Amino acid sequence: MASDLPRVARSPRFLQLHRHDDAALQRELEDGLLAAAASIAPKFLYDPLGSRLFDAITELPEYYPTRTEAAIFLRHAREMACAVHRGATLVDLGAGNCCKAGRLFGVLEPRRYVAVDISVEFLHNALQALQREHPQVEMLGIGMDFSARLSLPDECGDGPRVVFYPGSSIGNFSPDQALRFLREAREAARDGDLLIGVDLLKSREQLVRAYDDELGVTAAFNLNLLNHVNTLLGADFRVRDWRHVAEFEAAASRIEMHLEARRALVVRWPGGERRFEAGERIHTENSYKYEPQRFAGLLGEAGFGGIRAWTDPRGWFAVFSASA
Repeated sequence: MASDLPRVARSPRFLQLHRHDDAALQRELEDGLLAAAASIAPKFLYDPLGSRLFDAITELPEYYPTRTEAAIFLRHAREMACAVHRGATLVDLGAGNCCKAGRLFGVLEPRRYVAVDISVEFLHNALQALQREHPQVEMLGIGMDFSARLSLPDECGDGPRVVFYPGSSIGNFSPDQALRFLREAREAARDGDLLIGVDLLKSREQLVRAYDDELGVTAAFNLNLLNHVNTLLGADFRVRDWRHVAEFEAAASRIEMHLEARRALVVRWPGGERRFEAGERIHTENSYKYEPQRFAGLLGEAGFGGIRAWTDPRGWFAVFSASA
């Protein structure tokens, strides 16, 4: 009988679009270090140790975004599901371990799940486990760097999509970059929706504490960047010569992270060098904070409509939905 036939197990597919280019990464690092105001892009924070340190940061009492957003999803998931297309393709940007999206499967009921991260190897185990939990859902892992441009391949399928971008990563873009990204997200949604996490403006003290914790885990995360640069560029940074600095720039409404030289020094790498004076800094990350009305305005400028937002009782974080 048909009902007695074994069910064929579905397996996720994987597509690697990002190609690692050592020479391009080295040029990018060198250009940043030789700029008048030295900088290193925040993506270089996430080597294997940096990724583990960031996971530890999310457990710190000072770092509110992760647990605050999780509480918003727990409390309002069904309302969010009513605001977006159910049964659509769920596109998870920066999917990581796929846990945040996985918790929404019950209410969003996606017919297809597309997990996007820079490496499909990073996604492999998480997507295999999620597939076993949800064998009815077609799953695709895409290795892609969407920070420069978000353009999804045809393998994502047709029909509307719910583009899911949780966390506060939109804050790493400048407002102009965020607008560009949101326009690309609207195009990627294909008449579907966007579901996005946004860190909200709050007191300077609360913000700085979240990026300069008492245990020094965020400092270790930032300083480990120098070890990663040494590996990629062949530089001779010494971690003990630098200190972590986190500041809130009210005029720009953003937290800035820097590495500050403790003494005058010279950093060398094959074919180049940079002299730093005592107190001179390397800019490593921005995290913009938004008033709810301002971010809603940015969504509208990007062409989204039907904008809704859910926040925690203290108004520290928000999850926005918007229709493409």
